[in-house]
Amino acid sequence: FPMAATDPQVLALAAQITESREQDIPLLLLKLKGILSSPSLRCEESNKIKQDIYDYGLTQYCLLVLKQDHSQLHGAWATAAQLAEILSHCCVGLEVKEDPEEFYKTFLPSAIDSLLVLGKRLQARFIRAIKEKEKQDFLHWFQIVTDAICWLFGGHIQLAACVLQNDHFLQLLITDDVETSIIMMSVLHNILRINSSILLHVEEETLHSVLDELVYKLSSTTNPAVGSAATKLLLLVAKHCKQLVQLLTARYKGLKGLLSKHWTGKGFDREVNQLLDLLYLEQSSGKGGMQKQHQAACIIQAAWRGFQTRKRLKKLPQAVITLQRSFRAKREQELQHLTKQKEDEALKLQMQLQRQRAMRLFHERQLALLEVVHASQVNKYMQEVEEKSALTIQRFWRGYRARRLFHQQKQSLKEYKAAVIIQRAACKFLEKRRRRRPLSPWKEPKGLTDEQRLALQQKVDDYIRLHPAPQMSEERSKELHMQAQSKLAQFLLRSRLDQRAAQRREALLAQVNTDVELLMNAPGLAETTEKDLGAFMSRSIPVATKARQTHNTMLKYSRWPWWKKLGNEFMEDDVIPDDAINTELETLFIGGRK
Repeated sequence: FPMAATDPQVLALAAQITESREQDIPLLLLKLKGILSSPSLRCEESNKIKQDIYDYGLTQYCLLVLKQDHSQLHGAWATAAQLAEILSHCCVGLEVKEDPEEFYKTFLPSAIDSLLVLGKRLQARFIRAIKEKEKQDFLHWFQIVTDAICWLFGGHIQLAACVLQNDHFLQLLITDDVETSIIMMSVLHNILRINSSILLHVEEETLHSVLDELVYKLSSTTNPAVGSAATKLLLLVAKHCKQLVQLLTARYKGLKGLLSKHWTGKGFDREVNQLLDLLYLEQSSGKGGMQKQHQAACIIQAAWRGFQTRKRLKKLPQAVITLQRSFRAKREQELQHLTKQKEDEALKLQMQLQRQRAMRLFHERQLALLEVVHASQVNKYMQEVEEKSALTIQRFWRGYRARRLFHQQKQSLKEYKAAVIIQRAACKFLEKRRRRRPLSPWKEPKGLTDEQRLALQQKVDDYIRLHPAPQMSEERSKELHMQAQSKLAQFLLRSRLDQRAAQRREALLAQVNTDVELLMNAPGLAETTEKDLGAFMSRSIPVATKARQTHNTMLKYSRWPWWKKLGNEFMEDDVIPDDAINTELETLFIGGRK
């Protein structure tokens, strides 16, 4: 921030821009026009205000806004044209003392490039417009932008070469539209008026492109305004540089005939006659041998071109197909590249604006804190700020490294779990298959021979003879039957009593477990309510609560997918397996008769 006294309007505007949203900045920057055009300002005061505007970064804000998509601004193209005018007025008359190299070699060429890009977009919109009102508006805004360009390189003469060598300027000049071509030729006229020898210092390709376009306009149009502007430009070029007259005479052989036949009597005969005199004077000073050589070269070139043309005509169909295919592919690639480049530029500009605003806010907070902190505590405060910054950087780096390691291990962990599930399913499948394996078919034993049958019969007779069966009477058999019946009745009665006793013990144990759980979860005496008392006075409430929890658990378990039921490692903490469900059901106390 500047240390000298600052204009209060500039200071207030800078503070307002810092606190406003991004979409409101273009409308706020338009207030600079009123500040700069104040009638009470003198020359020195105006330069001082321009210096303050540059020091507070408002000029850079204008340039950044001009690089954005102008259709998204408030006011669209009208706002962009006014910002272009404001930017040119802020830069003319400004003398930067701190880091002038950055201003003259970086900022001003960037401003020229942005203005030319804006002019190119306005020219395209003007050509595509259908309604007369829209065409007039776009032409008016295009005139404002070109005037801003002329004003800018008029205040900084070194920018004239930068404008002339810019590709966007050549694209603006090379157009068939009458209104915009006249305006661009007037811009070129201003460049040559400021520096008449500038065409000798530009690249040869640029010089040829400019002269080709001027001669093409003379040969392709019948509009007197376009012809007059092109003739005046060629006359201005020929008057100030003899080398360019030689170039015109050698490069454009039919220029003299074109001027004398088509542009005589159109209202600017004076300029046409002067240009013809210069061209004929240069031609008469040449030697006759040069003309003969030229004629011979023309004959050779005509013969060669005729041969090449006939050769190309034979390959024309295939060449046309190949050319169309390559043209479409190249056009699609260029469109994709332009779209991506536009998105990258928009993102870059947005990030730059946010970074600049953050830096400005940071510096303001720093200055405010330095005013509050005592001078003896400044070093300690700066050390604490550095330590906090280092901790923040380390924290972000550790988080980034941990996330990167996690993403690297996440896939391997997923693969390991998937392998476990597949192996478990395969093992279960193989086990079921092994259990269901059918038994070997029954093989009927071989029949016994007569000798074997006699031997077995002899063994049976011997065993019966050695172990005779005891003889038992019918009364003894009935007695044994009655004894067995009585013992069976006693056993059944005893087992029924044991079963009732076991049920009573289980019910008492469940009651004890329920009472213990209620006591463990019971609140303190100071926090006890009537609802809590009802839980101790009635057995049905805890039993119903426990039953509802168990029922919800079983429903949740039944909705699991099949792969979750293969093993226990995927069970969540709030899900209870079947064994636990059975255990909880056994602990419930169901009231009944003892």
